[in-house]
Amino acid sequence: MPIRAGGTRLTCRSLVVAASAALMAMTLTPTGAQSAPLRESGPVHSYENAIRESVWVDTRLDGDGDGKSDRVAVDIVRPREPAQQGRKIPVIMDASPYYSCCGRGNESQLKTYDADGNPVQFPLYYDNFFVPRGYAFVAVDLAGTNRSDGCVDVGGRSDVQSAKAVVDWLNGRARGYTTRTGTERAGAGWSNGRTGMIGKSYDGTIVNGVAATGVEGLETIVPIAAISSWYDYYFAKGAPLYDSGPEWLSDYVESPDARSRCQAVQQRLVDEAPRTGDLTRLWSERDYVRDADKVRASVFAVHGMQDLNVRSKHFGQWWDALADEGVERKVWLSQTGHVDPFDFRRGEWVKTLHRWFDHYLLGYDNGIEREPMADVERAPDQWSTDRVWPPRATDATTLRPGIGTAPGVGTLGLRPARPGASETFTDDRTKDETDWAARIDLSTPDKAGFVSRPLGRDLRLSGSSTVKVTVTPNTSSAHLSAVLVDLGPDTIRDYAAAGEGITTLPERTCWGATAPGDSPCFKETRARTAAVDHTVFSRGWADLGNHASAAQGRPLTPGRAYTITLDLHASDHVVPAGHRLALIVAGTDRDLIDPPASTPTLRVDLARTSASLPIVGGAPAFVRATAPSAVPPAPRDSRPGGVAEPRPFRPIPSGGSR
Repeated sequence: MPIRAGGTRLTCRSLVVAASAALMAMTLTPTGAQSAPLRESGPVHSYENAIRESVWVDTRLDGDGDGKSDRVAVDIVRPREPAQQGRKIPVIMDASPYYSCCGRGNESQLKTYDADGNPVQFPLYYDNFFVPRGYAFVAVDLAGTNRSDGCVDVGGRSDVQSAKAVVDWLNGRARGYTTRTGTERAGAGWSNGRTGMIGKSYDGTIVNGVAATGVEGLETIVPIAAISSWYDYYFAKGAPLYDSGPEWLSDYVESPDARSRCQAVQQRLVDEAPRTGDLTRLWSERDYVRDADKVRASVFAVHGMQDLNVRSKHFGQWWDALADEGVERKVWLSQTGHVDPFDFRRGEWVKTLHRWFDHYLLGYDNGIEREPMADVERAPDQWSTDRVWPPRATDATTLRPGIGTAPGVGTLGLRPARPGASETFTDDRTKDETDWAARIDLSTPDKAGFVSRPLGRDLRLSGSSTVKVTVTPNTSSAHLSAVLVDLGPDTIRDYAAAGEGITTLPERTCWGATAPGDSPCFKETRARTAAVDHTVFSRGWADLGNHASAAQGRPLTPGRAYTITLDLHASDHVVPAGHRLALIVAGTDRDLIDPPASTPTLRVDLARTSASLPIVGGAPAFVRATAPSAVPPAPRDSRPGGVAEPRPFRPIPSGGSR
């Protein structure tokens, strides 16, 4: 049985890693160096003279129905010296659908090849930095993309097996070939089988999916802004988040020849993912959270708390499931939107990632697994750490809305409202969360707002929240939104602007070695900030028709009361002293969910509505923060407003920074 310690599981695997550190370090020490254990791998191998090769791995699937097993293209760059010395090395892998269609990273880099089809440029810096340090880097084209056979099935069996088969091949359990159609076998005798997967967005999603298979040899994963359940990417408890489904994304990333031969797969993505928001078998297959108990790898997750593409619910539910299983884990939470840590905390990120892979792939006892579990961005470029996340003092605290001094302008506290108390709003599909928050102290017909007293001390919320609402609609359909707002002046990353919290600069810095056609130098960035007088820091949505079942919606009966729970996205936010905490309940959150078929007016039963919030210190902390001695709120006109309104975008979990 695993042993829990400080929120982390001590497994047989982790004990073996620590015990074998000296042996691994001795094995990987360059010729002529001292044989004492190393704490950090160094750039002792030539990158320019590294071995660059392509292999096609048999997935044992026939996704395109051509009667032949699909092969996926695997481009490899590895140091030449270990092979010459008869030493085996670990692998860092990024499996992606974006290597030819869309590009990787902030500069949308593509794979490039020479005239003979040999790989030249590997996008991003992983190859430049880690190959000289004794790692191989493997870039896998998902089935149906670039030079691979098969079809894209958007997180399904084909996508996941594309990468899992490569892990199997690296461990001698799958077949590889020197060409896409030939019979000459290619082995991975140069690999010791120890694999770490990394990737952002779609790539990170595949990382989660492969880990959820429990494949042997996958030692660690680094999912960045990654999906944990594809249903939750397209729907929020029945409410559609986009006007299209996975078939659009499949068509977008597939190679031209795959697009022509994969019509049957495309049609299944339409037929089995209805726009009703029903939870079908297709979505169940693409839910990695349910298989968290199979995860054997350590996890270093990164997510932007203001990511409106792959929303932080994905991180929150994955993290909670991993915690329940005692998986070794670490997290960075930023104020950005859909941005890679290489572009918001570059130096510290490369240093930390280096130590992470050194520990879990090379076996170095560098202490990273004993360091604080979480890094959280408190203000632009200002970070704090937590030994365990959420902090152990965090307690789910029930706050309740109450009647205020004007319609739609209510209170938020610990006491329940009197029976019969209610507020009413009408869905206005032209409004969004920024409109609601900016008018929180005004009676407007499109929302019901509830605000705490001004805080006398900081109040921290850390984790995932839920809002349980009882509402009576006057139509047969209704969508609901709930948002948490920090009311008060601040300077934050401008997550709603282009760049989602960063500005790209013309200057470049270099991270690793160079070779003809593959530079390690990338454009620098800086924080893009906005001065605001309110910050929406968590949000969630639902179709009221899913009140009885998250799996299936049904028409509503006008005039009947329904109760439903909205899952709000994971966050870690400090509402400072002098600010106020607000809960807003409304209808369509424009550009973040699609509107319902009707335009409902809804009456909120306040006595049967509540919010369960992860407050550090629990209810006593809320009582202390809202005591009568609280300081007065900051002037409402001290800042120019909130961030820009959410921008509509296609459902693409992008491989770049935006």
